[in-house]
Amino acid sequence: MSRKKYDYYSKQFVAELLEGEGDTQINYEVPPGEAHYVDLYFVPSPNAQFQSLGLLGKIAAHPCLIEPFRKQPTQLEIQTCLQKLFTLRTELLNKAERNKEQEPKEAELPRLWILATSASDNLLDFFGAKLNLANWCEGVYFTAKGNRMAIVAINRLPETPDTLLLRLLGAGKTQQQAIAEIRALPEDHPLRNHVEYLLYRWQIAIKIQDELTEDDEDLIMNLSEIVEQEQQSFLVKGKQEGQQEMLENLLERRFGVIDEALSRVIERLITLSPKASLDLTLDCSRDELIAKLSH
Repeated sequence: MSRKKYDYYSKQFVAELLEGEGDTQINYEVPPGEAHYVDLYFVPSPNAQFQSLGLLGKIAAHPCLIEPFRKQPTQLEIQTCLQKLFTLRTELLNKAERNKEQEPKEAELPRLWILATSASDNLLDFFGAKLNLANWCEGVYFTAKGNRMAIVAINRLPETPDTLLLRLLGAGKTQQQAIAEIRALPEDHPLRNHVEYLLYRWQIAIKIQDELTEDDEDLIMNLSEIVEQEQQSFLVKGKQEGQQEMLENLLERRFGVIDEALSRVIERLITLSPKASLDLTLDCSRDELIAKLSH
């Protein structure tokens, strides 16, 4: 999976987990007017509730920049992230001065969090990243205090409930184990329902790409059981609430607004069996659906 594609879906996943708990900005431009973008910039609200988010909640409890990587980042990639961090911090300080506001305290300025599926000893040593086991778990490495940066090596995190959400951003067996833990939660568990829905959307979004890489296929395989379960849920919902409503909701999730062309597609889909209409809706692109069902 390309860095760009993984970035898009992983930061969307994190942003939706943090939704409602603060100001979340994806692809935040620093400084304004320049072509430098932070994957995710988050500022928590004063009454934010992070208890259910475990380690992710602990990270988000203070202003932060979050940069996820599907593979181990290079030294240059991390240095580029650090450059964006300090550019943003300078902009915040300048803004306070322009508005004649009190200068933000160090703790009020954002910290950079690198979320990497893996991080080698050599990479960690290059940045002088060390564990802080008095306050944080294994797998979370902090650089020098003045850098305001931490590297989370997702494959080194302990398999505990607190790390579950971040391990879902891992790769291979790390992600597989995290998905198994999500699926082991009670069916009515709110976190399970929310996360499975987000992962389902992630898998569908990857699957409909024109070209799939080996990493894409790995992610699709890891999420296959969740997709199968969600498809069955859609079928049940179709019988209970009406197949047309189900298809409208699914097409809207995939393609956005239901326009006239998609409305005609829905009219044809509801004449098919629930399973046949669901398979077409999930497997075909927008153009393919229109071509097959608009006659």
